[in-house]
Amino acid sequence: MSAQRQGSRSISILIAIVVAAISLFKYYGTSSFNDITGEKQHVAVTPEQEVAMGLQSAPGMAEEFGGLSRNQPAAAIVNQVGQQIVQKSTASKTPYKYDFHLLADQQTINAFALPGGQIFITEALLSRLTTDGRNLNQDMLAGVLGHEVGHVVARHSAEKMAQMELAQGITGAVTMATYDPNNPNTAYIAQAVSNMIQMKYGRDQELQSDNLGVRFMIEAGYDPSKLINVMEVLKQAAGPDKTPEFQSTHPDPENRAARIKEAIEEWSKKM
Repeated sequence: MSAQRQGSRSISILIAIVVAAISLFKYYGTSSFNDITGEKQHVAVTPEQEVAMGLQSAPGMAEEFGGLSRNQPAAAIVNQVGQQIVQKSTASKTPYKYDFHLLADQQTINAFALPGGQIFITEALLSRLTTDGRNLNQDMLAGVLGHEVGHVVARHSAEKMAQMELAQGITGAVTMATYDPNNPNTAYIAQAVSNMIQMKYGRDQELQSDNLGVRFMIEAGYDPSKLINVMEVLKQAAGPDKTPEFQSTHPDPENRAARIKEAIEEWSKKM
């Protein structure tokens, strides 16, 4: 390696170190305490900003799933169960605006929460929340909605935004330090590391939301064991060719069921 090239490489590494240091300082230097989870979180947005982001994004997200359902009785049940989960649990102590929406999509089995309390469930998933093959089981619905409320309460969207910003900074720094024009594949190394970091956070967040969902269900008077039935629904929906847990942001439903049982024992003792 020529002296000129070696000097250029040294400068690149130095700049990369500075970029990484700035990203880490910004991430770890911004924090707030979550009274419900008891955790110190690295987030850069306020609850008010989360609410605003969720309200602004809700119409567009609904359109991606065919818009809101026209089944008014079913939508009313979703809202009723969701509001009971919030109003009769510790979630009521948060500053968020909770709205529960039933989506018209009859093919996609999904439920999700936007920042600040906008929560959605598809008709496809709602139709599977039954223990007899016919009638909706409201405890199972409470399990799904309680899990999504858990995401909001734990501020997972705000955490994810901060984590993605950190990952982008680290990715840029590593790419700068390791890039070799003669081997373009080195650019993918940093991105792979970034993706794996974010996957781990995703799985941890899902498990925490399960735990909080169990807590909210018990507080609101629902049967938390029905959340395990929801895991069976998700397992059946995934089919035999599911992605291995390590490569997925969502934990395997079977592993989630085991953790849910532990959460039921934990919160039953505390209530």
